[in-house]
Amino acid sequence: MYVRLAICTALAAAVNGVLACDSCYGPSNAVVHERNVRRMQPEASNATTGPRAPLEWGQLNFLHTTDTHGWLEGHLKEQNYGADWGDFVSFSRHMVQKAGNLGVDLLLVDTGDLHDGAGLSDAASPNGVLSNPIFDEIQYDVLTIGNHELYLTDIAYETYSNFSKVWGDKYVTSNVQIINPATGQFEYIGSKYRYFTTPHGLRIMTFGVLFDFTGNSNVSKITKAADMIKQQWFLDAVNYPQPVDLFLIIGHNPIRTTVSSSTFGLLHSTIRAMRPTVPIQGFGGHSHIRDFQVYDDKSTGLESGRYCETLGWLSMSGINSSTFTGNVKPRGVANPTRKATNTSTSGVVYSRRYLDWNRLTFEYHATNSQESTFDYHSGLRVTDEITDVRKKLNLSSLYGCAPETYCQSCKRFEADGNIFSLVPVALGATVINASRASTPRYIIVNTGSIRFDLVKGPFTYDDSFIVSPFNDAFQYIKDVPYDMARKVLASLNGAALPDKRNSAGSDWGFMPREVDTYCADPTLSHISGQTGELKTRGIHRRQTVVTPGYTTTDDFGTDGDDTIHSTIPSYSQPNYVQGNGSFPANGTTPAVVDVVFLDYFASTVVSVLNAMGGTYTTADVSYYVDPSFTTQSYLPEYAKKYWQANVPNCPVGQGVGYSDKK
Repeated sequence: MYVRLAICTALAAAVNGVLACDSCYGPSNAVVHERNVRRMQPEASNATTGPRAPLEWGQLNFLHTTDTHGWLEGHLKEQNYGADWGDFVSFSRHMVQKAGNLGVDLLLVDTGDLHDGAGLSDAASPNGVLSNPIFDEIQYDVLTIGNHELYLTDIAYETYSNFSKVWGDKYVTSNVQIINPATGQFEYIGSKYRYFTTPHGLRIMTFGVLFDFTGNSNVSKITKAADMIKQQWFLDAVNYPQPVDLFLIIGHNPIRTTVSSSTFGLLHSTIRAMRPTVPIQGFGGHSHIRDFQVYDDKSTGLESGRYCETLGWLSMSGINSSTFTGNVKPRGVANPTRKATNTSTSGVVYSRRYLDWNRLTFEYHATNSQESTFDYHSGLRVTDEITDVRKKLNLSSLYGCAPETYCQSCKRFEADGNIFSLVPVALGATVINASRASTPRYIIVNTGSIRFDLVKGPFTYDDSFIVSPFNDAFQYIKDVPYDMARKVLASLNGAALPDKRNSAGSDWGFMPREVDTYCADPTLSHISGQTGELKTRGIHRRQTVVTPGYTTTDDFGTDGDDTIHSTIPSYSQPNYVQGNGSFPANGTTPAVVDVVFLDYFASTVVSVLNAMGGTYTTADVSYYVDPSFTTQSYLPEYAKKYWQANVPNCPVGQGVGYSDKK
C-alpha cells in the first residue's frame, strides 16, 4: 500500500505559521479542558451498558462504516460512543484474527463522507488533510467516495492526489471522475470496479456508486446511475468473463429504495436482470441512519449510521462457490439463520447488527477480552496520534461551560433543552452591527446550519465545528417596514431551501435537509412515519439498566441494535429559526427593522420580501457584520460572554436523552 507522509509532516504543512493566530486554530492561550481516562481520548468516558449477545458469524462477514465526518476521536461527552479510531483499529485487528481462526471471510467496507463535522478533520486546510492519514490505519477491503469529498476543489484534489493513492483499486468510484491537472482530461478518482478473490476463495465484483449528486465543484463529474448502467464498461463488468460469486454494491447512497435520492433500486434491478442467480449485497450511506432493506431472496442492503456512533455488522452464508475453501457454518459461534424472504429457496441466510461505538462493545465482541489484552500496539499508536493532532490544533481550547444539553430534535421546537431555544438567544446577543445597534433587527438562520447536538459540559473549539461547521456569513437588508419584516420567518418556513450556497467566489454546496421520510442530517434513529417519534421496540430486555440510545426498526424487525436502549424522542423542526435584538423595551412596534440572514439563502429572502410587495434586488443586500464572523462564530462568542460559570471545571452531562437537571 502506498505510504502517506507521516502525520507530523502533514501537521507541519497544515498548521505551520498559523498556530500563533488565535482566529485560525483556536486561542493559543485558552484554558484547556481535560479529564484523565486510561485509554480512548483523555476527555472521553466509557459506556455502562453492553451488547445483548455475541455476533453471528457466517461464510462471509462485513464490518461497515459510513459518514464518519471526522469524528475519529469518538464522542467525548457521550458515553455510548466514546471509543476513538485507535480503539477501532484494535477491534478490527481482533475481528480479522477471529475470522481467520473460524475459517471464514471478513471484509471491511466504508462508504464515504470523511469530514465536515468535527475539528479533527475541519480545523486544518484542506479539510481531512490531517484526519485522513489516521482514517487510513484501518485495513479496509473496499471504499467509496462521499459528496463531502467533492464540494470544494481543494478537497476533491486532496482526495484524488493522496487518499485515492493510498487505497489503489480498493477505492471504487464507478460514477465519479475528476480533471487530471496534468492532462486536463477527466479520469476516475478511484477504480471503476474491483474484481477480487477473498482469502477463502469467494470471487466478488464490486461497484462504488454515489447518489446523483449535483453540488460538486466544476473539477469533478458525477455520472447519473441511470446513464452509468448503460455504459459498456458496466455491462461488461456485470457479465465479467471470470466467475462472480457475489456482487457487492457500495455507495454513498441511501439503501432504502423509497428515498428519492437513492439509486440502489435501479442498480439492483439492472444487475438482477442480467445475473438472476448471483447474490447482491449493498452497503449505503448519506442518510445518517441505521437501516437494512431486503431487495429479493438473495439481495439486501445495510446502512450504518453516522459520526462514529455506529459500526455495522452483516454476516451471510449459503453463497454458492466452486472455489470457496472456508467454513459455511463456522463452529463454536452463532451462525446466521434468517432468510431474506419467507419464501426464499436460494439457501442464502443473513444476520445484521448495529454496534454502538464504544470500548465496552468492542471488548465484548473481541472474544470478551479483558482491557489489558484488548489493545494492539497499532491501536494505541493511533489513539496517541489523535491526541497529538487535537493538541496541535488546540481543539480542547475552552470557550465556556454549556449548562445543559441542547439537542437538535429530542425536544419540541424551542422547548427547554431544544437547541433552537438557545440559537435565537445567542444570535440576538452576538450578531450586532455596532453602527446600527440601536435599530431593531431580526436575525434568521436555517436550522440545517446546526449539524449536531450541543452536549452539557465544556464547549470547546472542537465543538464549534461539531455543532455548526459551516462558515455562512451574515448579510442584511436595512430598514425593512416592520409589517413586512415580521412575516419573513413564516414565509421562509413555507419556502423551499436553495440547492447551493449563493456566495460569490465560493463553491461550497451546503447540503440542505431533505424532505423524504429520511433526512440528510437526521435524528438518532429511524423515524416512525412523519410523527416525529423514534420507533420503539418490542423485545425482551435482558439488562436491568437500559440507557437512552438508538432503537431501530428495519426490514428484519426490531432486533438489530446490538445494545438495547430506551427510545429517544424525535420531533420535527422548521427549516428556519429567528432571533432578534434592540426592539423597544416597552413593547411598541418599530417602523422599520433590519432583516439579517445568511448569505447562503440571501436570494430566497429577496424573493420572499418581493412576494409581499417589496421591490428589492440583490443590490440591496450587504454584509451586516464582517464576513469573517460566521455561523461558526456566534455560539463560541455567546459562550465566552455567558457560560463562564464553573470554568475550567465544567460539569459534564451523559449525552442526549439523559436528564441534566439536578
